[in-house]
Amino acid sequence: MNTSQLKDYAPKARSEFIKAVSAQAARFGITAKGVSAYPSEVTKQMVANYAAGGAAINQICMVSDIGLKVFELALDFPTPDISETDAFDEAGCAATMAFGMESLAGGTDLLCLGEMGIGNTAVASALYLALFGGTAEDWVGPGTGVAGAALANKAKVVAAAVARIEGETDPFQILRRLGGREIAAMVGAILGARHQKVPVVVDGFVTSAAAAVVHALNPAAIDHCIFAHVSAEPAHRRALEAMGKTPLFDLGMRLGEGTGAAIAASLIRAAAATHAGMATFAEAGVSDKEG
Repeated sequence: MNTSQLKDYAPKARSEFIKAVSAQAARFGITAKGVSAYPSEVTKQMVANYAAGGAAINQICMVSDIGLKVFELALDFPTPDISETDAFDEAGCAATMAFGMESLAGGTDLLCLGEMGIGNTAVASALYLALFGGTAEDWVGPGTGVAGAALANKAKVVAAAVARIEGETDPFQILRRLGGREIAAMVGAILGARHQKVPVVVDGFVTSAAAAVVHALNPAAIDHCIFAHVSAEPAHRRALEAMGKTPLFDLGMRLGEGTGAAIAASLIRAAAATHAGMATFAEAGVSDKEG
């Protein structure tokens, strides 16, 4: 979104600028293959931490006056291991996308998307590989801290998942076969926001994978998306370049949860308020240049 587009979203008064962070949480069968340094149970524990107000995203939302919504996506039922079978049937994928559109319920002027799920950097890497090509090593990074032999294993599992669907080119089918519930929900949120003319702030590596699915459908379909930051996850920069997107900042963040998007929301709020309220030289009675 460029400066000329801000006028469509600039608030008449500061109190009218409503922001919400939607954090989608899900679990994945692929974690059984050792793609993460932490067990899958950590996802449910972190969701409980959000509810208790103890996560990083809680603090950032509090100081920035941003609403936080956490969507628990069938945490007792992880999606299957995508290196062996499809993540969803067609009805399940469509229903999860529709559920993601609930992020917009009640109305908002700016939707910030985030996620949480142990193992989801492996799932995101598989989506990038299937959508943009290359090798698994191009897209796989440390995530929660895997290195050495564990990182090589993660790349091997991701490569196997994408090889299993070799020849698939339809972005929705790639999502259905390789995606996780949180990514499918975020795809739905991005599409729903597009139809409702709500700008979306995309967080980091995993959230950008949802945007990549929509980009593969039609690059113009993510023109309403603002990419908050470039993650410390090495392949995130590659993904942004593949979509032709420039992030607002690079702070070496890798936490997820929507933390980068929430920080970006304050910058966007300042830009919109400036665009809407700053006087021209003529309005302010400032003299023209001499000569």
